[in-house]
Amino acid sequence: MVLFGVPTGALVVFGLIGVALTLFVTELIPNDVTAIGIMVALVALEPWTGVGTRGAISGFANTATVTIVAMYMLSAGIGRTGLVQRLGVRLARFARGSETRALAATIGTTGPIAGFVNNTPVVAVFIPMITDLAKEAGVSPSKLLLPLSYAAILGGTLTLIGTSTNLLASEFAATLLDRGPIGMFEFTALGTVVLAVGLAYLMTVGRWLTPARIPADADLIEEFGLEGYLTALRVPEDSPVVGLGLDELDDRTESPVTPLQLRRNGESFLATETDQRLQVGDVLVVSGEREAVNRFRTRQRLTDAPTEVTEETFTAVDSGDGLGRAVVPEGSAFVGETLTESRLATFHGLQVLAIRRGGELIRAGLREVTLAPGDLLLVQTTPEAVDYFADGDDLFVLEEDTLDRIWSDGENGAREPSAREPVPLSPKTPVAVGIMAAVVGLAALDILPIVIAALGGVFAMVVTGCLSSADAYDAVSWNVVFLLAGVIPLGLAMEATGGAALIAEVLVGTASVLPLVAVLLLFSVVTGLLANVITPVATVVLMIPVAVDAAAQLDANGFAFLLVVTFASATSFMTPVGYQTNLMVYGPGDYRFTDFLRVGAPLQLLLAVVTTLGIVRLWGL
Repeated sequence: MVLFGVPTGALVVFGLIGVALTLFVTELIPNDVTAIGIMVALVALEPWTGVGTRGAISGFANTATVTIVAMYMLSAGIGRTGLVQRLGVRLARFARGSETRALAATIGTTGPIAGFVNNTPVVAVFIPMITDLAKEAGVSPSKLLLPLSYAAILGGTLTLIGTSTNLLASEFAATLLDRGPIGMFEFTALGTVVLAVGLAYLMTVGRWLTPARIPADADLIEEFGLEGYLTALRVPEDSPVVGLGLDELDDRTESPVTPLQLRRNGESFLATETDQRLQVGDVLVVSGEREAVNRFRTRQRLTDAPTEVTEETFTAVDSGDGLGRAVVPEGSAFVGETLTESRLATFHGLQVLAIRRGGELIRAGLREVTLAPGDLLLVQTTPEAVDYFADGDDLFVLEEDTLDRIWSDGENGAREPSAREPVPLSPKTPVAVGIMAAVVGLAALDILPIVIAALGGVFAMVVTGCLSSADAYDAVSWNVVFLLAGVIPLGLAMEATGGAALIAEVLVGTASVLPLVAVLLLFSVVTGLLANVITPVATVVLMIPVAVDAAAQLDANGFAFLLVVTFASATSFMTPVGYQTNLMVYGPGDYRFTDFLRVGAPLQLLLAVVTTLGIVRLWGL
């Protein structure tokens, strides 16, 4: 059946795509849940979509999906070697004291690593290092964190395993074109050019456009604007709180006041960790709005303590306790939960003092705040909590004062590199690196398909003890896996109903007024805009069938059109939600949404031109 010249099946699929895009953009429900809904809808509407049960769940058996799962596990194995942390230490030593060297070392190191290791843990490790490095150099951390994310994105264009979009494109190349999968280093030459141009931009124009949102000399209390929210109170003899435990005191606080720390005779005790009972003369550090604290002080008959609350107030050298920052990533189990429901303080000893969400600072009523992806939390940390969250993807806890473990005080108070290496390497490091090299080599030489080589690498990592099976499963971002599995059959439906051919026909119409190379550039620009809104994975699935159909109608090189969509999808710079690493630096850099647009839009347009010309030069039209 045809309606308005369009097959009914194509109209139904376009309707599903419209609903999916709306949900992706608004995030009324998580993207992976939207993807599951897509699979169900495709089967329910099978008479029109042409996608049955097997087709709807085929994304789970897709080689790209399986390869991505394996690469998450392999990256976790490399991450546990300590190599990335050691590299960060060397970077800090090289760049100390110079903004130019700090920027060059940051982006020059992150980019190449991201071609072989999942860039999310790389950026998570580098954020606290770069933040401390910026403060040592007297530079705003905001000047380095956005380039850190962009460099990680650029590095993904170097190899087939650099991003999930590359792996998906390889699968499409094998199924839609008369050729096999993309080779491990088949587009590395173009990726190297893209990386070089991108890094040059970040060192020049990007450096000028990147804002300095956080003052270079701000400590965490100042950075989160907590000067008026933290108060030290002394316990006098007539106070009714004498003899109470801090948990009992917390239960008695009718006002939104949170006990944070007990200080006694030079010692400090975290409220979430101690069973000490309050004594006369104790100093209690609490968090809350001034009016609420005043009411609390009056009711409990406390007095003001002559103690200024600073970042050092929360630092305990012996125990390793202190203040830190934590980023809530996409897919975290805490997303959608309030702080009370998350039990971060009760179960993990992490007391949240403030939340930065984009340009908004939340410092009161924290217990009922619902956590969202990209939230930056100011927390009281313990070494146990840091170690616990280091093994998962629910919370990226960023330790502060990293450089204090790298440099020591030398003569005349000068800071000098410490002779002691603060990041020990795992005894399994040579084995893990050898396994990763074998995976890359076997795939590059076409001895094994990339999916089999990657799965073999996971097997080797586990049996050699480089990675436990539990850690391997924990390393996978399952929300990404379900997103992939859900949108892949949507691409099949577009092909089966002729929807891809219809969209391609519209874009092909521009060839009557534009040269072929300009049509290729148009695909790059349109794809890049979509990727910044609906995620790169969904974009590459929707746009590659359209691009291949357009190439067929234009009698052009289908692989060239496929590659331009692949590179445009993999380089999303214009929004904080376009790529997970952008979301990770959003809070720590105190960026505004418009910062990504101002710095990322020129870079995206520049790379669209570079990529288009590079593809024409290397593969032709």
